[in-house]
Amino acid sequence: MNVNGHTVKEHFENRAPEVKATYDAILKAAKKMGAVKEEAKKTSIHLVRKTAFAGVATRKSALILTLKSDSDVANKRISKREQASAHRWHLEIKLEAPKQVDREILAWLKKAYELAG
Repeated sequence: MNVNGHTVKEHFENRAPEVKATYDAILKAAKKMGAVKEEAKKTSIHLVRKTAFAGVATRKSALILTLKSDSDVANKRISKREQASAHRWHLEIKLEAPKQVDREILAWLKKAYELAG
């Protein structure tokens, strides 16, 4: 049980199996980069190095991956791009299957991970 009463497991209740499989693919890739802590929040799961570098919000049949970036990335896969501060962007990507966690996503994930160190 997490301090705030939320668990990673509860984010996958009543979700399609692909949602958990996609999350597992993201987590596995992130852990290859180094230490990663999972922090379950009320509406999402944060993946944390020193600071959060990714957020995962689960939906019925997909998940929304939010990645930290130091620049804007114009890409059709990114559904929402938000400037958080002068050199911080949050990029939202909707993923529906583990195979969508491809080289492009992994590159963005790696950049986000490095920013959080």
